[in-house]
This record gives sequence, structure tokens and C-alpha cells, in this order.
Amino acid sequence: MKIPAFALLLLAVLLFLPLPSTSYPIDGYDFSGIRRLVRLQLILEGEIKDTKPIPGAQKSIDDIKLNLLGERGEGLDSLPAPDPGLQKALNGLFPNLHESYSVTLLDITEGKPVRYAQRQPNRGFQPGSVGKLAVAAGLFCELENLYPDSFELRRELLKTRLVRGGPWAVYDEHTVPFFDPETKKFFKRQVQENDVFSLYEWADHMLSVSNNGAAAVVWREVILMRVFGEKYPELTEAEAEEYFRKTPKSELSELAISVVNDPLRDLGISEEEWRLGKMFTRGASNIIPPKGGSTGSPAGLMKYLIAVERGKLIDEASSLEVKRLMYMTDRRIRYAASPALTDAAVYFKSGSLYKCKPEEGYECGKYKGNVDNFMNSVAIIEHPDGPAYMVALMSNVLKKNSNIDHNALASRIDKIVRN
Repeated sequence: MKIPAFALLLLAVLLFLPLPSTSYPIDGYDFSGIRRLVRLQLILEGEIKDTKPIPGAQKSIDDIKLNLLGERGEGLDSLPAPDPGLQKALNGLFPNLHESYSVTLLDITEGKPVRYAQRQPNRGFQPGSVGKLAVAAGLFCELENLYPDSFELRRELLKTRLVRGGPWAVYDEHTVPFFDPETKKFFKRQVQENDVFSLYEWADHMLSVSNNGAAAVVWREVILMRVFGEKYPELTEAEAEEYFRKTPKSELSELAISVVNDPLRDLGISEEEWRLGKMFTRGASNIIPPKGGSTGSPAGLMKYLIAVERGKLIDEASSLEVKRLMYMTDRRIRYAASPALTDAAVYFKSGSLYKCKPEEGYECGKYKGNVDNFMNSVAIIEHPDGPAYMVALMSNVLKKNSNIDHNALASRIDKIVRN
């Protein structure tokens, strides 16, 4: 949608709003226009004094490749049969962990046979923010519909199309940093309705700091791409608001579900394996009611990762761009924070959701729900000395923040793959 003149003026004089230093290759600013990357580059060059990203986070945009193109990915249209040796090693990790722990593991180390192992791969969980990867798939699907013959035009739209968050973007506790490349001024705050970003930056917000408002905004734009087609690049905010105001909510719900779930079905991921049914903010859900609920499974998430590495998530260029958006370039959390992965490139998305009820003698805390306490991670790991593998891990351990267990499990899984 076009931004009003006053908003563009403010955009020119106010601070820019890139993401915290968490994802997308640091040297990718010229390609993407994601402005926070300028600060990371200046940190690496010593012009800004701050902690440098760890070795595994310093990969160049040109060094990120897809691991399962061509013959390498043949036979992976469905999950393979478990490898006996890897399966035995994986089984050995769980005797002392909660029964809910469910995982799929695929070793894709070059020069070795592909090996697969699993534990409760079809068990369903609330995916939480891992579901934002489905929104990313929807985004690149609709971009391909707009420009079927040119990824360059899709990239240009992502880079130059500026949209305001509006009520869709609120509310979310995750802060994003403000960085002005000219003044080098930097601080963080929550996203507000009048914040304006490019589509690339909104997508980066969505996957790096897992900002719910950004996810809702990207989802909104995906819907508008589907509805307005070739008119979308010139669509104004007023026209978009009119569409959402006049369209029946039942129709909006159907469309919202379609744009983010259809690409998953095209990958062979069933509704039981992964579906998304609710916008990520209260503001967005007031405009488009939820429908059908959300669920995910290690099997469904692994199929997504495989599709990315095979170049089958829409097409090869889109798959590569989703992988870049998943690349962790600074602070790592949960599974990705394992010391064993310090030197490794990690492409990652985490998600959690907890729910509490009154219980005598128990005080609920963050990530310690006594009704639900989901914690999920998907990760592609690439070590500089060769080992490469993919993991989808999901759990629902009540009354306990499972962060430490996920972190420790990452180290143990890394060890069995490397051995």
C-alpha cells in the first residue's frame, strides 16, 4: 500500500527500524535493504564498539547454499526410513527426558549417505512462533504468482515496498531496535501502529526476533497480494483498509487460512502435520477471526526443512531466501544456544506457548505453564568441518522452562551426528 506523504516525510527524518542482530547474513544489506545489517557490518569492522557475532554467525550471503539440490535430494519427497545406527543413538538420548519430547533428525553431511531418525514424529503440538515459517512460505508463494518469471522483481518489491503496521502490528512484547545508518543512533522498543518498514524488514522482524506484529503484517500483505494481484504494488493503505472493512469476516478467514496453508499442502505436508489457523496479534485477530486452530508435528516441520534444502519451497531462489532469513547472526537462544554450535552456521526458528490456571502451591511463570507449556525448535546446522544436519524438536513439559534441556539436547544430538 502507498504511504501518505506525511508518513514518508517522517520516515526520512526519524530513526530507521531494523531488526535486532539475530538473522540474515550480515553482508546482505545491498541485496535486501534490511537496514539493521549496516550496524552489524560496522561492528565487525570495528567502527561501532559492541560484541561481535560468534564465528558461526559471520557467514557471507554468498556462502549460504542449499544442501539437497538435484540428485542429492532425490528420494526425499517423503521422510525416509530410519537409519538403524542413528535411530539407536537417538533413542539413547531420551530415557531421562519427559515423555512428550518428539523429534525428527536428518543427517545431510556431504559425502555420506543421508540418514534419518525420529521419535514420535506425528505427535501434534501447538507450533507457536515456528508457525511463522508458514507465513514466509505464503509470502514467497504470492510473490511467485505476481512475478512468475523474475525473482529479481520479487526481491525488488520486497526491498522497496513500504507498509505501515497499523492495528495489525500490536501488541507484542518483543522489542525491535531502531538504527539510523546516518547518525548511528540505536535503541530498542516495541513495534507501534505508525511504524513503517519494507516487506523485507517486516519479514526479517518476523523470523529474527519472532515479532508477532511483524508476522501479522506480513500475513496481511500476503492476503492483499492474493486479492489484488498485479495491482498490489500500487495498492494504497486506504484501498487495503476498505477491502478488509467491506469483506465478510468469514470470507477473510477462509482466505487467510488458504494463503499460508496451501503452500504447505503443496509440499506434501498434511493438515494434521502442520496447519496455521490464527493471526499472531489481537489487533489482527479482531479483523480476521481465527479458524481451525493451529498444530504442528516434527514430521511436518522436517518436511518443510527438506523442501527448503531441495529448492522446492516455491522454487530454488525462494528456498534460498527463506534459508537466509533463518540464518542466525548474533544472539542465539534455546536449542541454537548450545556451545557445541558456536562455530556452526545455524538456520533457526523457535516457538513457545504456555497457559496457566490457578493451582494451590504453584506460582506460574514465563514458559512454565501448568495447562500447556509448548517449546519447539527447527534448525539446520552446518559445521565448517563438514557435518550438516536438520532437526525438528517439540515438547510440552508442564511447570518447567525447558530451555536448558533443549540446549543440552542440542549438544547431545550434535555429538551423535558427528560421531
